[in-house]
Amino acid sequence: MQMQRIIRAIYPAQCVACDVATTDDFGLCGACWRDTQFISGTICDACGTALPGDFGDYDAKCDDCLRIARPWEKGRSVLAYTGVGRKLVLSLKHGDRTDLAQPVARWMVRKAEPLIQPDSVLVPVPLHWVRLLRRRYNQAAILANIMGKLMQTTVCPDALIRPRATKSLEGHSRDARFRALTDAVQFNPKRKQLISGRPVILIDDVMTSGATLAACADACLAAGVIRVDVVTLARVIKDA
Repeated sequence: MQMQRIIRAIYPAQCVACDVATTDDFGLCGACWRDTQFISGTICDACGTALPGDFGDYDAKCDDCLRIARPWEKGRSVLAYTGVGRKLVLSLKHGDRTDLAQPVARWMVRKAEPLIQPDSVLVPVPLHWVRLLRRRYNQAAILANIMGKLMQTTVCPDALIRPRATKSLEGHSRDARFRALTDAVQFNPKRKQLISGRPVILIDDVMTSGATLAACADACLAAGVIRVDVVTLARVIKDA
């Protein structure tokens, strides 16, 4: 206890988004909490985006998911990709802030727990080896590993591979994203026995059009996975 007080005196708790002092570790200060758009209430059952109104128990779908056939069953996201949510994703993804993975993975666990089955496997969205070399880590794999420990669920970080590099898709149209990712993700044949016949939950930091997650889900289903669900930290929302 004495050592904990000494550590807290040297390294006081800070907001994960802005470094302002907070009362708890891995928390948000009041200002950042107000600027963080957590997704709750009525949501699209396929991608997790917030929806207006109250659909009760009806499995509602957003406009995009009504037009696009999703190869997964259910999708859930924690945050809207705006304000603090966007800052957290970019810091984790490009800012070497891997320390953020611990608190945000706990948020993601709450979304994932209703989807977990006894034999579920968490599978992160993969990076091409060139991008992994440049970034030095796969943020989706870090999130999946932390979530797996918290939920005591199997994680297979290399179930999927990206044999073909794709350019950054930021700013591209939805159709361009889907075209670019055709056959860009494959199932790792060395992991087929571990995953085949089991349900999978795909883990990623952010969902934009869903093209990357669709490519991953298709690869899983082709390898014999019986069901695919999706959990992301953030969801890009139109007009957000």
